[in-house]
Order: sequence, then C-alpha cells, then structure tokens
Amino acid sequence: MNSTFLLIDAILDLYSWVIIIAVILSWLSSLNIINNSNQIVRMFHETAWRLTDPVFRKIRSFLPNFGGLDISPIIALLIIYF
Repeated sequence: MNSTFLLIDAILDLYSWVIIIAVILSWLSSLNIINNSNQIVRMFHETAWRLTDPVFRKIRSFLPNFGGLDISPIIALLIIYF
C-alpha cells in the first residue's frame, strides 16, 4: 500500500516538472529566445504540449477569460500539490 502512494507521488512530481518545463518553453518561444524552427526545441515543446494540454483544457473550461493571461498551469500545480 505504501509503495502505491510512493508511485503516485513520484508520477505527480514528474508531471509537475513537465508543467513547469511547458510553461518555461512557452515563455521562451513567445519571447523569441529559443528558435521554434529547431527540431529538438520543437520536439520538446510538442511533447510538453501533448502531455499538459488535456489537463489545461479541462481547467480552462472552468475558468473565466483573463484576457491574454493563462493561469491554468498555476491551477494544475495547486491541484497537484494540495
């Protein structure tokens, strides 16, 4: 039973890092710090988007529109940590 909780905790911890990486990649690409035409950058960005977008879409459906500000990653991290 204890190993099940440790496994779930490890998976949630890994997913929280994926969320943080997705946010950082999004910021860096929108500020043109990293080149989106680079195949490796595009691969990491696409993988992070595919892993996080289903959760973000679900959270966005409940949140009001804040203009250009997307707080769904923050809400997802709060749900994971609490």
